[in-house]
Amino acid sequence: MTTQNATQLSAAALATLDGVAVPAYDRSQVTAGIVHFGVGGFHRAHQAKVIDDLLAQGTANDWGICGIGVMPSDMRMRDALTAQDYLYTLVEKHADGELSARVIGSIIDYLYAPDDTEAAIERMADPGIRIVSLTVTEGGYNINQVTGKFQLDDPRVAHDLGSDAPETVFGLVVEALRRRRDRGIVPFTVMSCDNLQNNGEVARHAFTTYAHAKDAELAAWIDENVVFPNSMVDRITPVTTDDDRAEIASRFGIADAWPVVCEPFFQWVLQDTFTHGRPPYQDAGVEVVDDVEPYEFIKLRLLNSSHQGLCYFGHLMGYRYAHDATQDPLIAEFLLAYMNVDATPTLKPVPGLDIEKYKPQLIERFSNPGIRDTVARLCAESSDRIPKWLVPVIRDQLARPEPQVQFAAAIVASWARYAEGIDEQGEPIEVVDRLKDRVMAAANRYPEDPHSFLRDEELFGNLIDEPVFVAAYDRALSSLHEVGARETLPMLLGTA
Repeated sequence: MTTQNATQLSAAALATLDGVAVPAYDRSQVTAGIVHFGVGGFHRAHQAKVIDDLLAQGTANDWGICGIGVMPSDMRMRDALTAQDYLYTLVEKHADGELSARVIGSIIDYLYAPDDTEAAIERMADPGIRIVSLTVTEGGYNINQVTGKFQLDDPRVAHDLGSDAPETVFGLVVEALRRRRDRGIVPFTVMSCDNLQNNGEVARHAFTTYAHAKDAELAAWIDENVVFPNSMVDRITPVTTDDDRAEIASRFGIADAWPVVCEPFFQWVLQDTFTHGRPPYQDAGVEVVDDVEPYEFIKLRLLNSSHQGLCYFGHLMGYRYAHDATQDPLIAEFLLAYMNVDATPTLKPVPGLDIEKYKPQLIERFSNPGIRDTVARLCAESSDRIPKWLVPVIRDQLARPEPQVQFAAAIVASWARYAEGIDEQGEPIEVVDRLKDRVMAAANRYPEDPHSFLRDEELFGNLIDEPVFVAAYDRALSSLHEVGARETLPMLLGTA
């Protein structure tokens, strides 16, 4: 089928679609029990998919999802989903080229808060809403990475503290909780699904700190009555491209403005603590547990940190897709060395998980050519990722009698070299980072100050005062400048 002949996705079109699974349940009978901030690919590849599974089983009709957007970029998602009756296509891409597609119907509404702040707050104040979930990115919690404190002086937060018309997720959620308290309604659970260690505790700190600054009495009520479960989600979900849209139109006959593509692998581990009930997540493959931390450590310190290990070296070596980079034996060996030597000794055991099988499985997942995850996506927003994913590995290792940080230090050095903004062929690198100007300026002071990049305490704390780490960093960064990324890897691996 040609792209021009594809059927525009909508509720009315579902009956006409062939070769793709569609919701068999009656969406008109589904009511919202969850409000979600940050409706992007990651949320739609895991939480929305799980709720769709439960709806298909007939066990979650009061757990539909209402998305809420707060950022200017969220207008695009509003427009795309609204035009499609909030439906979208989820496509799993297998390593052998097979595609499996289904239409997801669990999102039943979407509000863009700047359009109508009152409507967004009242939706959360509705007694039917029992969970407010979040995928607002690692940097979306407004936490200073050195002090660990919520930043009350952020301009948007400061606006909300002095206004009755909040603009941030913090202001909107806290105001909704205030109304529930005043109306005698049980509060909702606040459930973070972002890639942060102890993400529930991070969310609790952010929201309660904001609440204390806004209304101390309300904050005390939130402290006592609202729960913030920790969670860990593992599913590689690259940015949707026009090629993805064209392929879905051609292969499945669906014209979808914003489909989601992802790997087949799926894992969601969730702490079983909720204020006002939850869907039967365990019936859709979610691991509901008492303690998420061991799972978090494994995912953040192996998968997420290894992504950083491949992306800067990969870009400097000329790769633009993650699978191409990981299929290079040098990069694959480097990632396994980081996982085995630096990361694994800092992990806690997880019952039933064979860590020695998990690590090579990651290399296989990264090497899946169907995903076409870009190196640029993995390199983006490094100032939010490295401090939260990799720096804790380094700190834990430095606390050991014989610390091993050579590979983690090399990853930091490769970020510094990448952040200079010029590759090894003299071509510009488009650095995407909320601290772009700062990190690039620091990286480019290398000739006169080899440790300029490490002096940013917000990113690295006091690592510059750790001789073992600095020596390993210096060795890697010097080699990157002198002989380049491809020759540096054998030196690090001891095979040069």
